[in-house]
Order: sequence, then structure tokens, then C-alpha cells
Amino acid sequence: MKKDFLSLYDLERADFEAVFGKADKVKKMLKAGVSHTPLAGKTLGMIFDKSSTRTRISFEVGIYQLGGMALFLNNRDTQVGRGEDISDTARVMSRYLDAVVIRTYSQSFVEDFARYATIPVINGLTDEQHPCQILSDLFTIKEKKGRYEGLKVAYVGDGNNVANSWIDAAARLPIRLGLACPEKYEPAPNILERGTKKAEGGITLYRNPADAVKDADVIYTDVWTSMGQEAEKEERKKIFSGYQVNGELLSRARKDAIVMHCLPAHRGEEITDDVIGGSHSVVIDQAENRLHVQKAVMEILILGG
Repeated sequence: MKKDFLSLYDLERADFEAVFGKADKVKKMLKAGVSHTPLAGKTLGMIFDKSSTRTRISFEVGIYQLGGMALFLNNRDTQVGRGEDISDTARVMSRYLDAVVIRTYSQSFVEDFARYATIPVINGLTDEQHPCQILSDLFTIKEKKGRYEGLKVAYVGDGNNVANSWIDAAARLPIRLGLACPEKYEPAPNILERGTKKAEGGITLYRNPADAVKDADVIYTDVWTSMGQEAEKEERKKIFSGYQVNGELLSRARKDAIVMHCLPAHRGEEITDDVIGGSHSVVIDQAENRLHVQKAVMEILILGG
């Protein structure tokens, strides 16, 4: 039976470990110059309605390194943009392709596509979720800290798709999650409520970032204005001005805390240049790990294990 990857909440603990184990393997093989092409002859469809740097490059390069090829399609390249029923598109693409990654606005679009597709569907990003990002971030934390169990992750900023996926991660794994978000900019209420009930390590919503980062092992932030919110940029800069990850905020976390950002970063806004470029930052490492983790996800889903 085919499996999809639509949100972290869909994964069990064993699924996380399987991905991390495979990602570690393919990363070491790539660094050692060892060819690993289990997806020779396989094709990944990439339906992108949103612009992308890391997601597009990591998936295209990843499928190529695994021996397969990618077919990139934006909304103008498919009949979906002209009103074709999503069920027809999903069924037909399932006859041509071996898997599909979708980066779009609506979570329901990805879920509907997966419902009708007979091939694995991967959520590359929606306005509600960013599971590929947080999965690779957890892999990075495990690399840097040796574990994720029992660690405290402090997310500071907008309660966006990244924050939602962190909540889903905390609902499935034994991590502590502190979220610092301004009033009216919290994560999705249904996701927060579900996560709070399920999280073994606990999820706490703060207004004061200093409270959220106290004793944190990981400080995480994202842009204050996501794609599609450009008209709100100036207003958001005022509202989020007290939520900047800077040296003072970093000093309130554990001495060996790492700083993460999913990129792109607006230096001087949500994070200062000295912090994102400083010794605590693992931002470039986490960006690299998108490649290795997504290779693991594609290999597992396409080959069925």
C-alpha cells in the first residue's frame, strides 16, 4: 500500500527513526563518493505554485543522485490551473510518475491530490504545513546534540506553517516545545490544541520570547512575513519588533544552544547578522540536510520501505 508524507503528525516514532537512519546512510555515502542509485528509472513530478530555492534544488538534485529524474511543473504548466478536476490530474499523473512533491498554498489541495493518486505524494510546503523542513531540522538536531529526546526547542516569531509542523513534531516525539508568538499571530488553533493534548514533553505558548528560550537547547525562528503576506509587511515589522533573535535573547538559553532558521532570512529583522552568522548557528548545516533527508524520504516512499 502506498504511503504519503503530508504532515509530521502522520508519522510514528519508528517512521522518524527510519528516515533519520536512511538519511545518515545516504549522507555518508555521498561524502565518501559512493554511488547510490536505487531509484534508477524513476521519475519525480514536482508541482510548484510557490517560488522556491532550497525545496526545488534539494528535490531535483536528490532524485538525480538517487538515479532518477525530476519533472518540474508550475501552475501554468498543468491543466489544473485551467480548471481540470484534481482527481483526473492525480489519477493520470499516477500513470506517468513514481512520486509527486507539491509546493502550494492550500493543504487541502495536497490532501485531495493524495486521496486520488496511486503514487506517493510529498508535501513540499503549504500555508499550513512544512513537514520536510522540520523533519530535516530534527535530523540536524540529532547530529549536533546526539539526540532530540528531552531537548527543549524554542520557536520565536510568527505562528506559521513552520510553527505548526513543530507542534506536530512535539506531538509525536519526546521533545519540549516553547512557542513565543504575539497575540493574534499564534499557530493554527486546531493544531495547537491537538498537539498540546498529545505532546509527551509538553507544549507551552508564551508572549515573552525571554520566557520561551529559558533553558532552551534550540532556538528557532522564521521570517515575520511569509509568501502571500507582503501587503502586511510594515505592520508585521512593528508587531514582531520584540521577537527578534539577537545576542541578548540567545544569552538566556543554554550555553551550548544552537540557533536555527529555515531560510530565507531577513537579517536585521527576525534575526541579527551576528547571531545567524555566529558560532551557535547551524543554519547552513540544516539547509544542507534538506537534501539528505528528502533523499531518504523519496527512497523509502517510492521503494516502499
